[in-house]
Amino acid sequence: MRNSRRGVVDPFIVMDVMQAAARAEAAGRHIIHMEVGQPGTPAPADARAALVQAMGRDALGYTVATGLPELKERIAIHYRDWYDVDLDPERVIVTAGSSGAFLLAFTALFDTGDRVGIGAPGYPSYRHILTALGLVPDLIETSSENRLQPVPGDLPDGLAGLLVASPANPTGTMLGRDALAALIGACQARGAAFISDEIYHGIEYEQRAVSALEISDDVYVINSFSKYFSMTGWRVGWMVVPQAHVRVIERLAQNMFICASHAAQVAALAAMDCTAELQANLAVYRENRRLMLDGLPRAGFDRIAPPDGAFYIYADVSDLTDDSRALAAEILDKAGVAVTPGLDFDPARGAGMLRFSYARATEDIVEGLARLERFMAARGL
Repeated sequence: MRNSRRGVVDPFIVMDVMQAAARAEAAGRHIIHMEVGQPGTPAPADARAALVQAMGRDALGYTVATGLPELKERIAIHYRDWYDVDLDPERVIVTAGSSGAFLLAFTALFDTGDRVGIGAPGYPSYRHILTALGLVPDLIETSSENRLQPVPGDLPDGLAGLLVASPANPTGTMLGRDALAALIGACQARGAAFISDEIYHGIEYEQRAVSALEISDDVYVINSFSKYFSMTGWRVGWMVVPQAHVRVIERLAQNMFICASHAAQVAALAAMDCTAELQANLAVYRENRRLMLDGLPRAGFDRIAPPDGAFYIYADVSDLTDDSRALAAEILDKAGVAVTPGLDFDPARGAGMLRFSYARATEDIVEGLARLERFMAARGL
């Protein structure tokens, strides 16, 4: 049977690494997971309890396409509490994870063939989703001087839109208010749409992350319950769009998804009030970050920069290899530690980079660092 050209996208390499790690585990090996950006903790206890109660009293059928009204209202309160932003709940769209939000945003904002700027390195699914929709991902090579974030001077002419992430994946770097405002202003001056990926907000170490909604209402903001709220497998997220775009997104959501999972929305609503448990998770990430910043250089991965947020360290290993995929496979095979090749995030420069995730339990981080140190020593490095 024929295939579409839009379906020819590169693999999401981290998922391939996960699969290889799973095969090793099925063969009886103990693997330390530093490859996937997934909290090692479950959804908060009160969120799970709320769903149990809801299942006893409710059929959990379809919700309206834009999400449970009470969840939309709670998300609006979240913006008031975290960012001092007065947000109309009607501008909140609850989605099937942030991935569903990206599909809706790209479909609503861009036409076939439009060029959309994304920083490199960056989350690989940005470019894969854009390609699958018949759009053109325009990779913007960022510099270490700008902490691997785009700046207005990097933007090429002819962009229909720009997507930025802060904190970013894979680097963990953040855009300050002035830097974020400069990018938004540059897009508005060009008539280009601006999309802010804020799914790692809440996981910050030295300073808080700035939301694009603190600067402008004429932006799309995408967030998720996967990271700070520890609900990756529940597949529920949200987006905030300008008032004039609400009905456009609603019509698309009705036809593409009908609605986000009702069960996941119930749990997400309760999760937003589980502050003590979520802050305890953050304390674990903070300790894991400290261990990684100490342990990776000791093992021999010393070309790293401290991340501002998220739970990743992006390491330059170009002195060790020109094939990060092969090095990651060797580390998995010989050390039993799964890490992600930089090629996932930057096709041009990623052959000399690895991403290490420290989202799991602290004892896993300690063991993983010890294995990495032994691996590098055995390699004579």
